[in-house]
Amino acid sequence: MEEHIIDMNEKNTLAMKLLHYFITEKNYTPIILQGAEDEIWLENLDEDYKIVRIVIKYIHNNEQYKFDVFKTNRILKKIKRKTLSFKLNTLSIFLDLGGNVSLDEFKNDNVTAVEIKEDEDIKKNKLLKSIFPDLAKKIRFSEEGVALFVKVTNDINKHNQEDHKKAVDVFKPKKPIVTYTLIIINLLAFFIPLLIGNSEYVYNHFASFGPFIKMGEYYRLLTATFLHANIAHLLFNMYALWIVGMQLESFIGKTRFLIVYLFSAIAGSLLSVIVTFNAVSVGASGAIFGLLGALLYFGYHYRVYLSSVIKSQIIPVIIINLVLGFILPGVDNAAHIGGLIGGFLMMIGVGVKYKSSRFEQINGVIVSLIYLAFLIYMAFIF
Repeated sequence: MEEHIIDMNEKNTLAMKLLHYFITEKNYTPIILQGAEDEIWLENLDEDYKIVRIVIKYIHNNEQYKFDVFKTNRILKKIKRKTLSFKLNTLSIFLDLGGNVSLDEFKNDNVTAVEIKEDEDIKKNKLLKSIFPDLAKKIRFSEEGVALFVKVTNDINKHNQEDHKKAVDVFKPKKPIVTYTLIIINLLAFFIPLLIGNSEYVYNHFASFGPFIKMGEYYRLLTATFLHANIAHLLFNMYALWIVGMQLESFIGKTRFLIVYLFSAIAGSLLSVIVTFNAVSVGASGAIFGLLGALLYFGYHYRVYLSSVIKSQIIPVIIINLVLGFILPGVDNAAHIGGLIGGFLMMIGVGVKYKSSRFEQINGVIVSLIYLAFLIYMAFIF
């Protein structure tokens, strides 16, 4: 039976305190990296400093520090690709530097380096006091030695369990009742008039047509999104709605999903009226593009889990369909673009569970309403 000795020297104790602070207080997540020995990488893409490195190893001269900077930049490039980030402000906290190491000699625009050898150094460091003003207070513990190790470990494990519960709550499969309901409404709106020989009446009175909408028939902006030109148009859109809607509704919930869908549908219809005022337009594709825009925003917030899906599926699907919309005749690409933007903006407004702040949601609602007002102005007033 093996025995493990816990080395609770001053450097390791300080590292544990910092780790406790960044994980339990600032919600940073450890990054598993190969080849990064005696250093801890932490990530929180919602903070100003999205990456924090706690460097425990001894760096004895500038040459070794120069290599550390090179290696850090190489790892950051990989993290950027994985997290779809253009810039990652990084804080490197060194706990054991030699006396002749100059942190200012190899400055990097995206990486800030500080040296801390004991708790008191945090109070003296102006940068740390400005970006993490509660750090010095939060790393004070009454426990020492093994008792401190046990407390820190238990607190971190508890925090990780809570994060895991949140992720399970968001990503566990749920019945997409709203998606199924929308599909049924679209099917009924197509087949019932077809069976009773009344399709022409439905198109004449409920399709999107700029002059009639401007005369007061505003309901057409929404009803048109439940009508389809032919069976192929219907089946293609319903398949897309089933694929995208099933996922997004499960992630964000029924109410948020329905708000995003309806807002995207209306936004798509409005931009369609602006671009093709005298053309008749029908179809759910504007609303479906809105769901793609919402999924893109949601995936950005949960890119730790969905970064590969965003890069390999969501973005290519959006680009390919927009390109086809410009190439193929008879495709209302204005509705696609209007819905895409509307869905993205309204997703900000309804918020991403466990990620969005109230401030972000309020701004999202305001921007969405401004976007809607702009579309209405351009369609009927300008």
